[in-house]
Amino acid sequence: MIRVITFLLAVAVLAFGIVWIVDRPGEVTITWPWLDAIWPGHGRTQASLVVAGLGLVLLVIVLMIVFAFVRGIVRSPEHVSLFFRHRRAVKGYLALTRGLVAIGAGDLKLARRSADDAARLSPGDPLTLLLIAQSAQMAGDRGAAERAFRDMTRRDDTKLLGLRGLYIEAQRRNDAPGARRVAEEAAKVAPGLPWAGQAVLDDRCAASDWAGALEALDHMKSALAKPDYRRKRAVLLTARAQALADIDRDGARAAVLEAVKLAPDLVPAAAMAGRRLAESNDWRKARKILETAWTANPHPDIAEAYANLRLGDSARERLTRMQKLATKVEGQLEGALAVARAALEAGEFKVARDALAPYVSAPTRRVATLMSEIEETEHNDQGRVREWLSRAMRALPDPVWTADGVVSERWLPVSPNGRLDGFEWKLPLAELGPSRPVVEIAPPSAQAAPEAPKPVEAKPAEATPSPRPRKSARADRARARPVEPVIPLVHAPDDPGTEAGLDGDPVPEPSTPAAPDTWQRIRGLFR
Repeated sequence: MIRVITFLLAVAVLAFGIVWIVDRPGEVTITWPWLDAIWPGHGRTQASLVVAGLGLVLLVIVLMIVFAFVRGIVRSPEHVSLFFRHRRAVKGYLALTRGLVAIGAGDLKLARRSADDAARLSPGDPLTLLLIAQSAQMAGDRGAAERAFRDMTRRDDTKLLGLRGLYIEAQRRNDAPGARRVAEEAAKVAPGLPWAGQAVLDDRCAASDWAGALEALDHMKSALAKPDYRRKRAVLLTARAQALADIDRDGARAAVLEAVKLAPDLVPAAAMAGRRLAESNDWRKARKILETAWTANPHPDIAEAYANLRLGDSARERLTRMQKLATKVEGQLEGALAVARAALEAGEFKVARDALAPYVSAPTRRVATLMSEIEETEHNDQGRVREWLSRAMRALPDPVWTADGVVSERWLPVSPNGRLDGFEWKLPLAELGPSRPVVEIAPPSAQAAPEAPKPVEAKPAEATPSPRPRKSARADRARARPVEPVIPLVHAPDDPGTEAGLDGDPVPEPSTPAAPDTWQRIRGLFR
């Protein structure tokens, strides 16, 4: 509406001006001295005001046309050059498009040809460098790929991408120092870059440099969710406290107390904090920390620290304390085991048996072993002891610290594959029974963790004997048949995508070739 009103007002003003000029008569006289000298009597021109105005407008239009024509002639070489550059850029863009699509489709020949065309048509373009690197990786030419990535690092807009590619290539040739240098440089350029910060963090953890790992974690704080950051920092502080336990007890205590504040349910931190506070006679704070951790995650380490909260207490006082702790989480196996252990030490055998009574019908190994200790201590009945030990050999497994298919006798901050906070308190995969699949694992590397844990034996656990009679020998052979792995090993992809992990993805193992059919055998006779 405003535009319509503005247009009408402009038309009205223009019409008013034309009418005003027409209503006022007058003449315009132009004198041409040079024309009068050439042609006497014709050096003066007279016209009305309206005609003079129209003539002036026509003159301006003619001059504009002449100026545009001359300007076009003068700038024609530039326009021709711009046309050819634009045409070259379009061809380069099409070559880049074909190359990237060919890489996605796995067409190596088309990818290399498109990379050569792009390098000729659009040299130095960021996508051209990426296409050259990707096609070289597909062809297995690691040298060309590294040269392309190094060219990327010389440009500000592709420096991080080049560093990412160099990091992947260094890892593929097992150059740990080179990968570390590239990751540190990328972390300096972009402190919040997730892959660079994670790489530096993993390297510090593998070297047990917990102070450096904490510094690397702080640099990548902005790239992590708050709960994830708090959990990782708590794990690193606990690892640092364990490392300082024998050389700097005050520093270890400060670190583990901060870890408990960040992650109250972290079992190793809570158990260590409880022991350190108990040594300094701060029993109230130690009890609160241990009870909070026990409520979130009942664990034997928590129970042991809680039982020894006061070093001078008698066995009956420890039993009373453990009974109180067990009531925090009703019907929990760890609570029953803790009460039974304390009762055995106090000589209260009935209390110990009552605590384990709900679990003796289908005992775990720890339950059966503890029952054998009760029988030996109370009655010294070697027959019953051997019976319970025999049941322990066939009993259900107990949770252990496990990560990446490897079990450890104690908690470790880093898993064998280098994952921070990878160990979990759970049943190991190889202990789940003969009817379930297992995973084949490689032995842990020496740099994966400060202490190499024991590998899990990939053998099916012995099944609990059933009261039902065996049906046949065939059923026995079927039950004893070994379980084949269902998670095959794999190689890493060639392209260093932003989501690509450092470990390989599953690659199926080569299967046994199928026997040729009848027609193939017949055709083979005439070859």
